[in-house]
This record gives sequence, C-alpha cells and structure tokens, in this order.
Amino acid sequence: MINPRPADSLDKGAGASAPAVYRVRNLRKTFARHSVTALENTSFDLPRGSFTAVIGASGCGKSTLLKIMAGLVSPSEGSVMLAGKPVLGTRSDIGMMFQHAVLLPWKTTIENILMPIEIQRGKSAAKAKRADAEALMDLVGLKGFEDAYPSGGMQQRASICRMLITEPEILLLDEPFSALDELVREHMNMELQRICLARQATAFLITHSIPEAVLLSDTIFVMGSRPGRILEEVKIDLPRPRTLDMMLEPRFAELVAYIRNRLDLGVNHGN
Repeated sequence: MINPRPADSLDKGAGASAPAVYRVRNLRKTFARHSVTALENTSFDLPRGSFTAVIGASGCGKSTLLKIMAGLVSPSEGSVMLAGKPVLGTRSDIGMMFQHAVLLPWKTTIENILMPIEIQRGKSAAKAKRADAEALMDLVGLKGFEDAYPSGGMQQRASICRMLITEPEILLLDEPFSALDELVREHMNMELQRICLARQATAFLITHSIPEAVLLSDTIFVMGSRPGRILEEVKIDLPRPRTLDMMLEPRFAELVAYIRNRLDLGVNHGN
C-alpha cells in the first residue's frame, strides 16, 4: 500500500508523529501584477528530524516555494513559521544549499565554511567556531584539507559544512547534487542521509529525480502547476538507514512507479 494523502488532507495530519519545526499555511504567490499565479493553497508541516522532498515538472513553483521558505521572497498570501516564529527575511537558523557550490576561490576550505559566522558575528566569533568547522569537515571526509583551496569534489562537501556551521533548524536543498556525475551523486546522497541522521536535521529537498527523492525521503510532495500546488503527499516506508542496494528492491520500484504515474496524471490533465 503506497499510503498517499490528497492535498486537501495535508493540513489535518501533517507532523502528527513528531513536533512540527516548520509550518506553511495557505501560501499563495503571484507575479506580474497578479496575472501569474506561481503558488496557490499550499499548506504543510515539517516534523522535526524529517526528510521531505518535493517533485514536479519544471515551472510548477518548486523554487518559488523554497525561496519563500528561506525568506528570500515574500508570499502574496499565507504564512511561514519556523520554530514558532514567522520567516521574514533571511535567518541564521535556515541553512541553504544550491545546485552549484557558491564558494570563494581565494579563501581556504575552512575559511569558506566559517564565512557565514564571520558575516553574522565577526572574525573573533568565526575563530571561536574553528573547532566546530573542523569537526564538520571530518564528518564529510575533508579532514586534513582545512587550508586547501576547495576544488572539484571538495566543493559540495564544503558547502554542506558551511550550511551546517550555523546549526540551522532546517536545511533547504535546491537540487544540490544535480550537476555531479551519477556515481558521485549517489555517494553524496548517502553522505547527506548520514549527516541528517547523525544531527537529527530537518531537511527539505527539491529534485527532479524520483529515485533520489524515494531514496532520501520520509515524505514526498507531488506538485502540480498552473497554478503550483501540492497534489498529493506520499509516505516512503522504506527502513533507515537507506542503502543504494535498496534501489534494486521491488518496493523501491513500486514507489518510483507510483510517483511517476501521479506526475504523468497531473501533466495529462493539465494539472
């Protein structure tokens, strides 16, 4: 049994198994003087320690939703609450990671990791957090590269550390590994799962990859477009920790096929 939940049931039961760290209520976002509706009637909770993915066709409003959750864009209607406080502008308790690592090439790896602390609190605070940064580097396999300049495969690992250094309440992930080749991407997904489990992090992932969403998530939101909205919530009942071998199991294939079918139905019915 896939255990789907229709969009109109999201507000009633989301977050029932654990306290909700993030609450999104009745979001609506319009552009071009209200002539384009990017998001409509979007509500959900993110339980503390959960991993949630959003999947949908290009242009369905996934990135707009993430930007509103990050405080980078204001909603036209509705509210976003993190740890009981409204998200208004950027906050240090929100960690973000993008498709491409945005690192400064003239700074060392550890200097890049500590940069959010330096910007928010000054150089002395960044210096005091060096031991924490070194522990994070050890966590992602970068021990010994503190004074190296990040390049190649080091960059996304360093980006994970920089996202975590401020100890955020939630991790917002915008296709963070989509630019990597398949083998490296699979390895980084396993690293991300390990880190989230170790730190009991609450994560919210945007992806175009259904297998990636199934591999990582507790819950997947299937989004439709025109206007953007959540069509269905699908619970992923695979045991943790997940392994790459699970991708070969019948249950994994069943979940992938179900979500692909829901996406196809949304497209074929004009959403």
